[in-house]
Amino acid sequence: MDSALTVHRLHFAFTVTYHYLFPQLTMGLAPLIVILKLLALRSRVRAQAQSYNRAAQLLGRIFAVNFLFGVVTGIPMEFQFGTNWARFSRFAGGVIGQTLAMEGMFAFFIESSFLGLFLFGEKRLTPRAHLASAFAVFFGAWLSGYFIVATDAWMQHPVGHVRVADGSVQLASFWALLTNPWAFHQYLHTMGGAVVTGAFATCALGAYYRLRREYDGPSAALLKIGVLAAALGSVWQVFPSGDGQGQLLARFQPATLAAMEGLFASENPSAPLVLMGQPDTERGRIDNTLEVPGALSFLTHRRWIANVQGLNAFAPADRPDNIALLYFSYHVMVGLGTIFIAIALLASLFLWRGWLLESRPILWLLVLAAPLPYVANTAGWMTAEIGRQPWLVYGLMRTAVGTSHRVSAGNGLFSLLGFMGLYTILSIVFVLLIARLVQRGPIVSSQVETAAGGRPAREAA
Repeated sequence: MDSALTVHRLHFAFTVTYHYLFPQLTMGLAPLIVILKLLALRSRVRAQAQSYNRAAQLLGRIFAVNFLFGVVTGIPMEFQFGTNWARFSRFAGGVIGQTLAMEGMFAFFIESSFLGLFLFGEKRLTPRAHLASAFAVFFGAWLSGYFIVATDAWMQHPVGHVRVADGSVQLASFWALLTNPWAFHQYLHTMGGAVVTGAFATCALGAYYRLRREYDGPSAALLKIGVLAAALGSVWQVFPSGDGQGQLLARFQPATLAAMEGLFASENPSAPLVLMGQPDTERGRIDNTLEVPGALSFLTHRRWIANVQGLNAFAPADRPDNIALLYFSYHVMVGLGTIFIAIALLASLFLWRGWLLESRPILWLLVLAAPLPYVANTAGWMTAEIGRQPWLVYGLMRTAVGTSHRVSAGNGLFSLLGFMGLYTILSIVFVLLIARLVQRGPIVSSQVETAAGGRPAREAA
């Protein structure tokens, strides 16, 4: 590992991958907390309202721990733009600095401020005000996510900028930056992935308590909301969000699409969709394929008979520089997404028929499935970032010229090892904190839940 470029790329890949373990859960839990609080407010049965409220409180505490670790692991990435990617920062800072600053100044403060109200203000707030604080946390989390996605989307599809005399780019239209079509579709797909993570985590939590025969009311609430959200989120990832993202790739990054699908040669009159296979990059082919004839042409052009460009249509310097890793990352994401749909729909069927709470095999399946959305989201981001290569800013700046050229490979490797050691300690602390929260369970709130309109809720029959 003597290449400084390789070390810098590996360094940022490690820190951003580790960091995103936390925001994807907070962004996924935020809407579920709002829904649980809304159901608690609208419920006319006191025991049911308390179950929804206790479930929301538990998710709120888990949210808070993840939010804290997301902040701790996110700050070093800001510094890495200057320490490891100085030339990129000089080139693009006039554009991406806007969205990064807004993420910190607006979205972050909204999320953190109202999170404090949600966690510690329930005794002093009315039920409607407490619901409003939960909604504000959700709004701040998702607004924060949009600014970050808009930053990455500009690197994927740069719009609204002008070149200046020193060779850098400056923002010409802030509105164009925020309404970038790539940002819109990438945001829908990113938030859908976060919802899938949050939903499966919620399902696993409810299933764990149900298997232990603890907290019957809150565990049923967690399972009900989690299963429905998992089903909706998993289908959403395929259509419309995944389909929209694919259409953009076919239009603006055809070389990326060809590498993702393992299409080494242009296919005319139609291109198959490879479901399984191993790419042989040296010979330019896919081995042991299982494919659907014409399906790739239909997905990209809405016609079964349509030419799709292969990698041979592009100069070697303009192709992704790690085709095999890109291909497998994409197929891992798609494969796991298909599994999520199957699990969520099966659990939804059991929920509808009234079997879910007593079906130990399905409950165990939900518990064991909880880590998989993290793998799928990581594979999805790997697909996006590896697919953009060899460009740091697509069509404007190559990755090889964006590093800090005075930071050697040895210096980068030394700091990378330091981060690995530090994050190992953080991981241990995180697991202990979450385990403690799960062990404590959905503790009873000292505030008496009320029904909508402020009237006392009826006791359960």
